[in-house]
Parts: sequence; structure tokens; C-alpha cells
Amino acid sequence: MHSPIDGIFDEAENRYLKPEELQTVGHYVASIAERISAYRALRDQELELIQQAADQLQLEMPSIETAALERAIKNGMLTLRHCGMAMLLDDQNFVQQRLLNWLKDSIELHQTQSGEAAFFQLMKQQLRLSLNAQQVALLEPFFSLVETVIPAQESEEMLTIAGIF
Repeated sequence: MHSPIDGIFDEAENRYLKPEELQTVGHYVASIAERISAYRALRDQELELIQQAADQLQLEMPSIETAALERAIKNGMLTLRHCGMAMLLDDQNFVQQRLLNWLKDSIELHQTQSGEAAFFQLMKQQLRLSLNAQQVALLEPFFSLVETVIPAQESEEMLTIAGIF
């Protein structure tokens, strides 16, 4: 597994970088300070962020089983950490290859779709409150990838007589 930057350097072992490759490297280098700042903020605020999301999930879903809550918290932490590292590396493949298949299989195996979806949304909400807009924007592409495997939280519809007919 190679990041796009690694791939550029591997391709250019026997030649100079092409203009578009040099532009990619330049963009990465120019944004590294912002990425490091966002990574540090995420790392430093992880526990508080996760705890607040867990507390809110318990309020919104008081009947959630302890095992499902624990699994949602663990998966949330893994998601934060993987997305943070992918953001630092500027490498979407990091999330795709190291997290998505496993996360999807875990959610399906344990049938924790609603709890996972709710926790993920609460975690993102806490991120927006804890990090600045620029830091959130750097993380957003990686969270969008995760949203492809975490099912949307289905709203519970009440059965009514009108709905029957």
C-alpha cells in the first residue's frame, strides 16, 4: 500500500518529476502544517469527543444494548484514528484498504446498523463543535468514504391506520 506521494516518488526513481507530479507534491507540502494541526487536535480531543457522542447516543437510544454501545464506540474510535491518519497522509486509499471492508463486515455481522449510524452522526456533530472549520474540511473527504459503508440511520415510522390503507 502506497500513498499517492509514495507512488509519485516510486514512479520518478529514474526521471525527474512531471509538472503535474510536482504540483501534487507541492500541494501536499504546502498543506502539511494544516494537516498536522488537525491531526493533533483530533488526537488531543478524541476521548472527550467520543464520550460526548456516547452520552448523547444513550440519551437518544436508551434501549441500546451495552454490547452494541461498546462496539459503536470502538468502531467510532477506529474510524476517527484511520480518518485522521489518512488525512495526515492525504491518502484515501488508507481508509479504503484498512478500514472500510472490515467496518462493513463488522456492522453486518453484529447487526448494529442503527447504533453505528447514530453514533457516527453524533461523532461527526461533535467534531464540528470541537474542531475548527478548516480542520473539519480536511477530514470530511475521509468521513464521506466511511458513510458509504455505514448505513443511513432510518427514521422509525409510526404505523397509522391511514398508512395501512
